[in-house]
Amino acid sequence: MTILKSLSAAALVAIASKHTACAFVPQQKGSQLTTRLLDQLDPVQIKQAGAGIPTVSAGGLLVFDPDANGKLQGTHDLQSRILGGAAFKLAPPQISLDVPPLDATVEDAQHFLEHLDADGNLPLNFAKPQAPAKATVLGRAKLITDDAPGDIEHVVLKLPEGFHYVEGQSLSVIPPGVDPKNGRKNKPRLYSIASTRYGDLLDGNTISLCVRRAEFIEPDGTKDPAKQGVCSNFLCDVKAGDEVDVAGPVGKTMLLPEDPNKDIIMIATGTGIAPFRGFLHRLFMENTLAKHMFGGNAWLVLGVPVSGGLLYKEEFDCMQRTSSPGKLKIDYAISREMTNSIDGGKLYVQHVIAQNGKELFDRIDAGAHVYFCGLKGMMPPILDTLDEVAKSQGCVWSEKLSELKKNNQWHVESRTVQNMNGVDGR
Repeated sequence: MTILKSLSAAALVAIASKHTACAFVPQQKGSQLTTRLLDQLDPVQIKQAGAGIPTVSAGGLLVFDPDANGKLQGTHDLQSRILGGAAFKLAPPQISLDVPPLDATVEDAQHFLEHLDADGNLPLNFAKPQAPAKATVLGRAKLITDDAPGDIEHVVLKLPEGFHYVEGQSLSVIPPGVDPKNGRKNKPRLYSIASTRYGDLLDGNTISLCVRRAEFIEPDGTKDPAKQGVCSNFLCDVKAGDEVDVAGPVGKTMLLPEDPNKDIIMIATGTGIAPFRGFLHRLFMENTLAKHMFGGNAWLVLGVPVSGGLLYKEEFDCMQRTSSPGKLKIDYAISREMTNSIDGGKLYVQHVIAQNGKELFDRIDAGAHVYFCGLKGMMPPILDTLDEVAKSQGCVWSEKLSELKKNNQWHVESRTVQNMNGVDGR
């Protein structure tokens, strides 16, 4: 800096404390040149004076945000360079080509709805219950065998133009008619969406629901029509061409992780499988960027009363056959046909958790996201089991749970019998 050339070495004094970077500027007093310590001078004044630097805490990297400004055109952020030291190596150059190399395999990926959740945005409330949209039934099929308790139906609806959703969201259905108790229109019922954003037809205009018919059975085995679920019975009886009032989509709790390299652990009972069918189709079946970029592993635990009640098993079997070994793990807890190794009683999802406790906690500690979907009654025994597993792993469950919630690794969607897709018969 030219202003300092006339100063002798003895005249240049800078004092640096442990925590403060100090600046100095020369001042003219007659024929004497002196220096003045500047520890809180405004940066603009320093620059105008022609010397010194703004004062910042040492090591704080506060001059700029490394994540926002320090990427240095793909050569990693400043912090990585500092930590790497002499061992730091530049990232390989990124090459963009208009025409793929001759030896490259080119696939036509599904992509036209990938913008729906880009940049943290979500499709929400295309229609509200007060002013629902009209969906059209395309088809309905029974999912369980006759020897399984109850009735569970897969319902496919065609949505109106512009009605879109993403995996993990829910749809409100408003059944026709009025509530005999108050004479008002029936209230909406919330259903977890059982398809990906592209729908079972892959056209981006359909949505699928997994619905259990809610019935009340008297002790003598007879059914009481007055106590049956209004919306679930309506959906389980619809025919192709019928119109259904729908609202939504809603929901931000059950979304897939933003980081495609994180494991996902899905624990469901009965029709709580719905959002996880959407997850697994997106990550293992559809030819999308999400499938190709998924670098984690998926683990599904599904609880049902009998093997004839295993929902979408053929689809999941296909996913396991076509995926890389170990990429998709599935454990079934068939309560009336399996016994647990803990007390020899019926096998429920909480027993699967207990029997695989160390693996579960190892995955969570590595950043896995864990999801639960089913009736509210499934959560108390699961939480008790996780508390016991935590003790065996030498940690406190309440603290671990707080950490998971803080890191957005804990996702729960549980509902009452009246609002759930159906009941989990045992």
